[in-house]
Amino acid sequence: MSTASVSFRPGAVLADLLPASRVRDIALVAGGAALTGLAAQLSVPVPGSPVPVTGQTFASLLVGTAFGARRGFLSLALYALVGMAGVPWFAGGTSGAGGASFGYVLGMLLAATVVGALARRGADRSVLRTAATMALGSALIYAVGVPYLALSTGMSFGAAVAAGLTPFLIGDALKAALAMGLLPATWKLAGRK
Repeated sequence: MSTASVSFRPGAVLADLLPASRVRDIALVAGGAALTGLAAQLSVPVPGSPVPVTGQTFASLLVGTAFGARRGFLSLALYALVGMAGVPWFAGGTSGAGGASFGYVLGMLLAATVVGALARRGADRSVLRTAATMALGSALIYAVGVPYLALSTGMSFGAAVAAGLTPFLIGDALKAALAMGLLPATWKLAGRK
């Protein structure tokens, strides 16, 4: 029986607990893009909104937090580029740039990068810091997605907020609560091995 313990060096994210290699990083980036694409297929239409409720926002924040800023950015960039190239893995099996919800994809790219940088500073190791990190990530997604929605559809900004932000707040709170339990618990479990 080994008595070795996992050492959590400052600046580590969960993905850093895996043995370091270029293959690991490529697999994580591709896996993060695929996870986001799969989560986007969990899509529920919202009456009166061209933007559905999906699992992709949760996946993008989870990828950024678990992988760090660089790998999180690369995962979401790969997701966006492959979707723009025609792979139907955006919400509801769509693809291409220019749809009403594409701004949220761009916002997820920014959010994954920021939450990944915060995770390197320990923002995913306690419940309260994880909650704040997820709230900031969600705000960044909306900061890009809502104006894009308004511009792409011709809606007023107020109408875009009503259609592209307000109906999603309860779901975002539930996703944040899931992350608040999942991420700190994973760090605790890793520390016990």
